[in-house]
Amino acid sequence: MIYEAEAGNLTITAGGDAMITRKLSVFREKRFTELVELFRDSDVGYANLEMLMHDFEHSPGSAGGTFTGSNPSNLEELKWAGINLVSTANNHSQDYGEGGVLTNLKHLRDSSLEFAGTGKNLSEARGAAYLDTKNGRVGLISTSSTFAESGRALDQRPDIKGRPGLNPQRFNTKYIVDRHAFDQIRRTNRELGLQKKRDTLRKFRPEGVLSEDTETSMSFLGKHFELGDDFSEITTPHVDDMEGNLRWISDAKRMADWVIVSFHCHEAGKTASDPPNFLIEFAHRCIESGADVFLGHGPHLTRGLELYKGKPIFYSLGNFIFQNDTVLWQPSFNYELLKLGPMATPADFYDKRSENGRGFPGDPIYWQSIITRITFESKDVSSIELIPIDMGYGKPRSMTGRPVVAEGKAADRVLRRMRDLSGHMGTEVRIDNGRGYVLV
Repeated sequence: MIYEAEAGNLTITAGGDAMITRKLSVFREKRFTELVELFRDSDVGYANLEMLMHDFEHSPGSAGGTFTGSNPSNLEELKWAGINLVSTANNHSQDYGEGGVLTNLKHLRDSSLEFAGTGKNLSEARGAAYLDTKNGRVGLISTSSTFAESGRALDQRPDIKGRPGLNPQRFNTKYIVDRHAFDQIRRTNRELGLQKKRDTLRKFRPEGVLSEDTETSMSFLGKHFELGDDFSEITTPHVDDMEGNLRWISDAKRMADWVIVSFHCHEAGKTASDPPNFLIEFAHRCIESGADVFLGHGPHLTRGLELYKGKPIFYSLGNFIFQNDTVLWQPSFNYELLKLGPMATPADFYDKRSENGRGFPGDPIYWQSIITRITFESKDVSSIELIPIDMGYGKPRSMTGRPVVAEGKAADRVLRRMRDLSGHMGTEVRIDNGRGYVLV
């Protein structure tokens, strides 16, 4: 053996959504430094960077929710904490338009953090980032199903340049309804004149762009309905996006020793804790195309873990750093949504949107999640450890959002949730001394 990488050994420590607005390196609590050492001692320290790095020099885009912005120096804080690989494809990628995308890219490149998921065009956003470690080269593909349409990167043409944005993985949805409901929807379509408007619009669109209504299928308020025996929702990956992403996974597999796929998905199945069908299908196809690890995030809470063909699929790691209530500024229309006048301050805004227990501050499920430590030996998964983390649920805004290793009831609650959700996917999780261990 000439190179250490030939042994096929690798350690990955991964967290979920990182919405960082404040320093990390000034703190020394034992449970915090313990967590930091887990990342530092790994070949790969991963997180989803759900925060734009800029100085608010651009106008707001159309993302909605919290419009993110953080001092670019906080990228150094992530590096200090052992993070060396981040994904950037998420619903906040376009919070400040194309300018925000490009500025974020500049600061990331200046920081030397390896990243994937956004770019100045689609090819750049879809392509892999590569991290060189002593145990081999790691490729990262990052994509998202949740985004504003204007945030989707477009490829260049010979006659026009591409559009900066994220690597999309769209999906299709159809609703199955019974005869009674189908007839009611059809009647509503006709009585409101929606069907006639759509028929008129169809004359001005290329053939096939707007589907024809039939006796068994129709479009209603932008949704597709089909006649069936019962009620259900069926989601499938957008074929062109999936083929593009799988092609780049295959490319990364030939360029690196290891491939990680990151997926940002707010969409849910029957409950917020359930992954939608299109996500499951896409994750399986990624593993089949060469991915070694699939890391999901997006809903801000944990979802189950599946072992597919011996490779781990985390459908959501939940939050990792959750400092979205200390973003320095918010656009005027966010204040207007809450009926706050021009003299309102950022603290007024954050207080108003979470009053009476609304939003993220009111539920510990968003503040207690996991990081995972995945170990490969001879290219096979040898161990998967689940470390529960606590981000300060119920503490003042100035304190919350920074993760520490959870203990006691909080740790038990997190691990039991992961055990139960993963069990439904056929994955056994053993809880021992405040840690979760996956039977591989």
